[in-house]
Amino acid sequence: MLAFVNGPTIGRVTAETTHPSTEPAAAERPRKRQARGERRIAQLLDAAGHVFAESGYAATTTNAIAARAGVSPGSLYQYFPNKDAIAAALAEFYADSLDELLAPFAALDPAAVSLEAALGASLGPIVRFHRDNPACLALFIGGNAPGHVMDLQAPLMARTHARIEALLALYAPELPAARLETGAAVTLAAYKGVLPLLVEAEEERVPALTQELGDLLLGYFDRLLRP
Repeated sequence: MLAFVNGPTIGRVTAETTHPSTEPAAAERPRKRQARGERRIAQLLDAAGHVFAESGYAATTTNAIAARAGVSPGSLYQYFPNKDAIAAALAEFYADSLDELLAPFAALDPAAVSLEAALGASLGPIVRFHRDNPACLALFIGGNAPGHVMDLQAPLMARTHARIEALLALYAPELPAARLETGAAVTLAAYKGVLPLLVEAEEERVPALTQELGDLLLGYFDRLLRP
């Protein structure tokens, strides 16, 4: 998903000069470097998400992100040249994560699982994801970030829209494609509209609010999917 900064290239060693016992260690070094790079990127993105959510895009600096991650600014610049690149990486991470959350629901058996049950099973994890990653709302959904940052939401919204449309098609395969597309768009817009309330609510209110959102969507689906 993300490009890593590779370590030094290991030079070619001839068969005559290579000792068999050194080959596994030499092969292991690039893998260890890549694993460290992946952990460091995850650490930086987690820190960036918190700083963006707390300070907003304009006030966030790469120095603040590095400090939150517990690394030097120079270490951050090994992976990201500026905060725009960090925001782009976060957008990709959020899109991948939401896609993974929704993927299992595209293969449900409508005869065995009701739409109400499918919706109930999917809403909880999606709400939890947004509460755990409030920068997703602050940067890409809430509309408070600069236009060039908000533009990064397009792949995130497109992939989520496609998953919703696929889920609806399972339960109403006879509906025209245009109606399914509209239904997915309205569903996504409704969720985005309620999302700030879900993200900002006290923890004890989240289950009730999630249930209310589910009831709202089910009422809409009942009308949308009617033959």
